[in-house]
Amino acid sequence: MKITIVAGARPNFMKIAPIIRAIKEENNAKIQFRLVHTGQHYDRKMSGDFFDELGIPMPDANLGAGSGSQAEQTASIMVGFEKELLQNPPTVVLVVGDVTSTMACSITSKKLNIPVVHVEGGIRSGDMSMPEEINRIVTDSISDHFFTTSELANQNLRYTGITDERIHFVGNTMIDTLLSNLNRLEDPKLNFQDKPLEEKKYMVLTLHRPANVDEETKLKQMMDTIVKGCAPFPVVFPVHPRTAQILHSLGILYDNLITVEPLSYLKFNYLVKNALGVITDSGGITEETTVLEVPCITLRDNTERPETVDMGTNELVGTDPTKLPPFLEKIKSGNWKKGKTPPLWDGKAAQRIVSKLKEIYG
Repeated sequence: MKITIVAGARPNFMKIAPIIRAIKEENNAKIQFRLVHTGQHYDRKMSGDFFDELGIPMPDANLGAGSGSQAEQTASIMVGFEKELLQNPPTVVLVVGDVTSTMACSITSKKLNIPVVHVEGGIRSGDMSMPEEINRIVTDSISDHFFTTSELANQNLRYTGITDERIHFVGNTMIDTLLSNLNRLEDPKLNFQDKPLEEKKYMVLTLHRPANVDEETKLKQMMDTIVKGCAPFPVVFPVHPRTAQILHSLGILYDNLITVEPLSYLKFNYLVKNALGVITDSGGITEETTVLEVPCITLRDNTERPETVDMGTNELVGTDPTKLPPFLEKIKSGNWKKGKTPPLWDGKAAQRIVSKLKEIYG
C-alpha cells in the first residue's frame, strides 16, 4: 500500500505526526508513505518548526502554494498536486482537518479516481461563512472513508447518507501528539515586569478569525475587555502575522499585555499547560485545553468541537466583548467548571488509523 499524506497548514502537522510515527512502527515494507507539503503555510514559525519538533520527516514534495485569495490558493494547490499524483500515483490519499489544502487535494485525487480518506471527518460548525466549513462539507462529500474524533461527527456523516462501514471512530490524532510530547514541552522563558511568568498566574490569548480581528473598532474593544478583565494577571498573546499588522496600525499597548511572535509547538503548549486560563478563537486549542484541564473561553458564536463544551473545559462565549467579563471573573476566582476527556482521546488514534488502513487497502 502506498499512501500520500497531505499537510498544508499548521494544524495539519500536529495531526499527521502520530500517523507517520505509527506507520514507521509497523516496521515492514507493506506500507509506504509519501509526504506532500502544499506550502499553504509558508512562514517558518507557522510550519517549519513543527517538522523539526514533532519528528516529521522532510516532505517528499513541497507544492509551494503560498499566499493569495481562497480561489488562487486552491487553484495553485490543485495544479501542483495533480502533477504530484501523476508522477507518484498512490493507493490512497490521506487528508487531515479542514484547511484549504484538505479540500483542494481531495478534489484533485477524486478527479484522478484515487481513493481519499479524511482524518477528522464529520465535524461541523453549521456556519457557512467560515471557509473551513465549506472545506469540511466538500471533502466529506467525496471522501471514501472517514476517521472521526467523536460520536457527534459520526452522526453528522450518517445524516448525509454515509454508511457505517465507511465511518471509523478512532479518536483524535492531535491529542496523540499532545500526550506524546508532554514531557518535552519547553519553557519560552517570558518575563513580566522583569520577572519570569509564574505557573497559573497568567492568561494566554490567541485571535485570528476575521470576525474578531478584521474590524479595527471591534478588535480594540475586544482587546480592552480582555486585558483589563484579566488584570492583575498578564496576558500572553502570540500574535498571528495577519493580526500583528492590525494591532500595529491601532497602536495597541497595555501594561499587562505581552505580545510575542508565533511560538513553536512545544513552547506554545508549555504556556497553555501552565496558564490560569486560555482565551481563543481556535478550535484546535479548545481540544488541547480540555485534555490539559485548563479553563478555556472561545470567542466564537459556534464551534465544530461541541464535545469541548459539553464534556471539556471550554465555554462558547461569542464575539460580543460585553459578554466576556463574567467568564474572566470565574477563571480568576477559581470557579471554572471541571471537565473530562472525551472517549478515545487517549493517544492511540493514529495506531487505530493505520490498522484500519491496512484492513481496507491491504
